[in-house]
Amino acid sequence: MMTSAWSGRCLLLPGHTLRALKLHCKENLILASDPDREGEAIAWHIKEMLEQQGVLGFDVTVARVVFHEISEDAIKKALMSPRYIDMDLVNAYLARRSLDYLIGFGISPLLWRKLPGCQSAGRVQSAALALVCDREAEIEQFKAHEYWTVQTDFKIQSADPSNATCIPFCIKHLNSKKLDQLSIPSQEEAQAIEKMIHSSTFEVLGVKRSKIHKNPPLPYITSSLQQDAANKLHFTAGYTMKIAQNLYEGINLSSEETTGLITYIRTDGFHISDGAVEDIRSLVKERYGQKYVSEDIRKYLKKVKNAQEAHEAIRPTSIRRPPSSLVGILDDDSLKLYTLIWKRTMACQMEASRTEMIQVDVGIPEGEMNFHSTASKLDFKGYRAVYEDDQASPCIDSSEGDCVHECNFEALSKLMVKDLVFPVNVHLGQHFTKPPPRYSEGALIKKLEELGIGRPSTYASIMKVLLDRKYVTAKSRVLHPEFRGRMVSAFLLHHFSEVSDYNFTANMETELDNVSAGSTEWKGLLKDYWERFSKYCADVSKLDGRKVERMLEEKFGPILFSDVYKDCRICPSCSEGTLRFKVSRYGEGYFVGCDRHPKCKYIARSLSQQEDETEPIEENAKSFEPRLLGVMPDSDQKVFLKQGPYGYYVQVGEDKKGLFPKRVSLSKVKDIDSVTLEDAIELLQYPKILGKHPEDDNLVLITHSKVGYNIKHRRFIAQVPKNMDPKKMTLERALKLLSSKSVRRIGRLKGKVEKKEPIEWH
Repeated sequence: MMTSAWSGRCLLLPGHTLRALKLHCKENLILASDPDREGEAIAWHIKEMLEQQGVLGFDVTVARVVFHEISEDAIKKALMSPRYIDMDLVNAYLARRSLDYLIGFGISPLLWRKLPGCQSAGRVQSAALALVCDREAEIEQFKAHEYWTVQTDFKIQSADPSNATCIPFCIKHLNSKKLDQLSIPSQEEAQAIEKMIHSSTFEVLGVKRSKIHKNPPLPYITSSLQQDAANKLHFTAGYTMKIAQNLYEGINLSSEETTGLITYIRTDGFHISDGAVEDIRSLVKERYGQKYVSEDIRKYLKKVKNAQEAHEAIRPTSIRRPPSSLVGILDDDSLKLYTLIWKRTMACQMEASRTEMIQVDVGIPEGEMNFHSTASKLDFKGYRAVYEDDQASPCIDSSEGDCVHECNFEALSKLMVKDLVFPVNVHLGQHFTKPPPRYSEGALIKKLEELGIGRPSTYASIMKVLLDRKYVTAKSRVLHPEFRGRMVSAFLLHHFSEVSDYNFTANMETELDNVSAGSTEWKGLLKDYWERFSKYCADVSKLDGRKVERMLEEKFGPILFSDVYKDCRICPSCSEGTLRFKVSRYGEGYFVGCDRHPKCKYIARSLSQQEDETEPIEENAKSFEPRLLGVMPDSDQKVFLKQGPYGYYVQVGEDKKGLFPKRVSLSKVKDIDSVTLEDAIELLQYPKILGKHPEDDNLVLITHSKVGYNIKHRRFIAQVPKNMDPKKMTLERALKLLSSKSVRRIGRLKGKVEKKEPIEWH
């Protein structure tokens, strides 16, 4: 049994920076990594490694200590309470890592084969992708409904007629029935209500006064900091964590050594150390007065599902270092983020704000029509005082945004029941219901947190992976799913329904908590899951690629066949085949084309994002009007010469909404006016099949891009020398180029890669 009496030589290895390879201790070895599953696993790994190297003697006592704040008192207290390594926490870590490997290494190879170009899938990111794709489906299926609002300005009698006040009221009841958003569906009904208003007499039916107490917001945890930074500062989650990491690691202050400005940034715990709380309350009293300090110490309990709460909330290491003291030391973005953290930390120990509210109902005495108006007045600022403190943070306006409207408060306060009011102006407004909004990064993180999916350290990486894989794109800070991402989500939902279920990942976190608590055996958990998951993988591996194409075609038919979905899908080129969704046999592309391919090579639209290794043209390059080169032989399709962000290209067919005509980049030419129809037709025949590779029977092609001609085999590509005529390229010559040292790999990884392993999402 370990005791609290410690003597001899001790080694403290803090945080995730343990780097011990060989360590000789005469008496005690203390391991003090983070107090969560990962930290416990680090301590266990180091102990195991040292034992394997034989550097731990029988006289060395290995102990584990934990502390939830980096302060002298906390560390001393931890050293007085050593314990053994908690194997339940280690097992929970091993179970989580193994499950992620099982899912990622099980699904990713299947994606490569069934949906070329879709690079990987995993437990947490699949749930996040499903949320984005499901929201997009809701938006597409949404049907807008028309509705009207009726707002009336009522004139309130006054002793001085020249000072009469007009206050806007909104209609709430009609014919003794409460109205909802869609109760007035047309302009005719709105105009009928307007006539009733002008022909009726109104009086005050009721006056209600109340006081609203609003408590300060909770201290920041990782997810809430990312959300606030996204909403108020327009930072991405990754950028927020980058800045926060720099603030955590510290800066060189003029009179001090390197100083960390904030506490650990990857946390789901809301608690703040006792010493820090006392300092915060003391500063609030000094700066704003005793009445602004909360009556009791505010203690914040667990709010996040499956939270480990291994660390404090995110707060300044010294609350007495206001943002104004760091002006000129921190860059603008760092100062803005530090200001958010400082103000939020101050506010969490302040009194609630108090607002006085008044609600007035006016209507016809018989009750056939009722209007409602509300006004409010701030009675006591409370925690809002810190958000209005310009001296503490002159760099930005960090107002909470809860504006208190006081303009009509005094006028409504003078009204009494039975007072007469007179309608002056009636405002009829036409509106349409709106679909649910797409997720921003902050909103998606909030939703994942509500569902209990992911951990504080994973949110930024989730966003990065989805964007890097081109599963989603960010436009105006809103996440839009790419078709590639929607295919992956649909594939997982159809064939791995358990993995794609939101509750699966959340419930898995609960199971891991049970492992941490010692109530669930981790190997049994893995066995139960693997028996189900391996069956899914086995079934999908036997699946014919055409069935995947048909499933996606059925799922996304309205998108793929936006112009002809409800009509006959006969191929317009050969008039015999049918337009179908297809996966390219020789690349990573997806297209809608004739099912008689290769006899009929008609492609209605391409969904692939062709590899383009060129750089964008200069912004000041002169504009170029599209030029008609002619018409394709044996076809009425026009051939155009155009200019895009990556240079000049030729295109078959005109641009139409929802259609992607075939395009081929031009090599650099000295005189763009010299390009002819024959040149375009020559380029449009690429990619051209040269034959099959003798080792695996996969196609070998010659392709064309702006930089020249290339030989392509699966994911490997070799450039055709400029002195070699591409028209005379044969399969034998192509194989020689593919076997040369200049061959490289495209797609998932850059450069030649010998070992093709799946990438696991964390």
